[in-house]
Amino acid sequence: MIKPLTDRVVAKKDQPLEKTKSGILLGEAKEAPAYAVVEAVGPDVKDIKKGDKIIFKEYSTTEVEYEDEKYIIVKEEDILATL
Repeated sequence: MIKPLTDRVVAKKDQPLEKTKSGILLGEAKEAPAYAVVEAVGPDVKDIKKGDKIIFKEYSTTEVEYEDEKYIIVKEEDILATL
């Protein structure tokens, strides 16, 4: 498994909701936030833990492939929220 350093988080991307619970279809925004599930956290991460579902800005990540799985690495400060 990838072990993040300092304030980094390793996560697997998740598909965003395409419609709300009430059935409203959501369009794609150019800089829409993306969703992921946290796989590992660095030693300096304070508010995020493994298993959290996070929302982050797409442009703020580094994408990596490890053992045929795709992951993202994002700084804790670039995470907008947890679900």
